[in-house]
Amino acid sequence: MTTTQVTPSPTVLVVDDEPDIRELARAILEIDGFDVIDEAEDGTQALERFIQLDPPPIPTVVLLDNRMPGLTGLQVAEQMLSHYPEQVIVLFSAHLDAAVEAEARALGVTASVSKMHTPRLPEILRGLLKAS
Repeated sequence: MTTTQVTPSPTVLVVDDEPDIRELARAILEIDGFDVIDEAEDGTQALERFIQLDPPPIPTVVLLDNRMPGLTGLQVAEQMLSHYPEQVIVLFSAHLDAAVEAEARALGVTASVSKMHTPRLPEILRGLLKAS
């Protein structure tokens, strides 16, 4: 008798202050086999939800908007990475520029992705996960 090892679906915490973006990201990711385990609508809530997920299942990926009320995505990423430096974080923003991308890289954010690429999220995340 042979046993088949099932590979768990990558898990995602989606953080965005726009409900439509969270819903769209969830739908696109889940259709492609990702498991969106939680959502947050601002930076403070993102940190609370992230802490609640520890111990596992820590999300495989945190999909993180940058411009939100309160804490920015970069501030949230800095706090998450200070405790979990290996956490895959994707800064997902409509407002990316060279300075934001450079700050994200300096903090240890895995990648910065424009919201224009929302339909390609599964492909982008799978590529990042294979590389890490």
